[in-house]
Amino acid sequence: MKQIKTAIFGTGFIGRVHLDAVRRLESVDIAAIADTNIEVAKRLTAGFSIPTVTADYRTILNDPAIDAVHICTPNAQHFSIAKEALNAGKHVACEKPLATTVEEAQELVALAARKGLRNCVCHNLRYYPMVQHLRAMREAGELGEILVVQGTYSQDWLLYDTDWNWRIDSKVGGVSRCMADIGSHWFDMAEHVTGLRVSSLCADLQTFHTVRKEPKHAIETFANKLLGPEDYIERPVDTEDFGAVIFRMGTRARGSVTASQVSAGRKNRLSIEIYGTKASAAWDQERPNELWVGHRETGNQLLLKDPALLQPAARSYADLPGGHTEGYDDTTKQMFRRFYASIGAPGSSPEYPQFVDGLRQLTILKAELDSHRTRGWIDVPAL
Repeated sequence: MKQIKTAIFGTGFIGRVHLDAVRRLESVDIAAIADTNIEVAKRLTAGFSIPTVTADYRTILNDPAIDAVHICTPNAQHFSIAKEALNAGKHVACEKPLATTVEEAQELVALAARKGLRNCVCHNLRYYPMVQHLRAMREAGELGEILVVQGTYSQDWLLYDTDWNWRIDSKVGGVSRCMADIGSHWFDMAEHVTGLRVSSLCADLQTFHTVRKEPKHAIETFANKLLGPEDYIERPVDTEDFGAVIFRMGTRARGSVTASQVSAGRKNRLSIEIYGTKASAAWDQERPNELWVGHRETGNQLLLKDPALLQPAARSYADLPGGHTEGYDDTTKQMFRRFYASIGAPGSSPEYPQFVDGLRQLTILKAELDSHRTRGWIDVPAL
């Protein structure tokens, strides 16, 4: 496989996650970094011996040696940068949400198809080994017909009114925060694991802090706990801290989920429970190498990650032997491994979430926002 040259746009928390993951892949070379904060970008490129750094991502798009780009900028920039990258002939890995509207996402899906370029939206949480094992169990019929799907995605990093991040600002992060940021991960996993699609839903959203204190200087994601009261400016808030959704899946399944960024003590807990006519299963991101399996007539089980004991379809998602944990950074590596493998094999079928999956989550999000506004049930269109 020939060496693929890639570039990363954005050097914040998620940009560093992408950088670390890509550097763990064979035959992929990070050749450039772009960020408007050029001093931070320069320090990063120097530390990782990356040859090119620029404040203008278009410089990289104009370089014919660059095969692919990673978009790790604030949400409102995703659409325009992805569109320019595709038009420049680059394969694109874009952080979620893919765009801030359904119409923008539809345009990107169509453009990528016309250009014949590989496209990935970063719903990496599918790629925990035990999540893939759960999916393979469902595909093998071990759970039976799915009846109930429920869970939560809970965090506490925005619990206080002194907590701030660019995602709070709707002009930068989009009209939804909690449901777009973490609720989308939960729904992507629920549909991926069950093989069912959400057909209708009813949502209730809540902004607990209608005014927050924005730091007077820029901070990185999750770094807000280090600031003092003298460092803030009060800002009105129009994005939600919490959301609750009940929904229908497929023909008979029913479900419910909450997403929260104000749940004290919950650092990053995506929890999903799937109840079928034969058995049930539950997985928790804060204990990612475990899978609980429930039975009616026999004892329940707690499965621990071990590639030798995983379903055959799930084994390739675990690189380390039993007793060696694999976590968040490994999910990103697994996703990008498959993304870059598909670039090197043009005729292969993608084994990662694509722009159409990003469109799917924006379609669900629009239904949630419409439901909250109208205080009623909303149908979710099929793609």
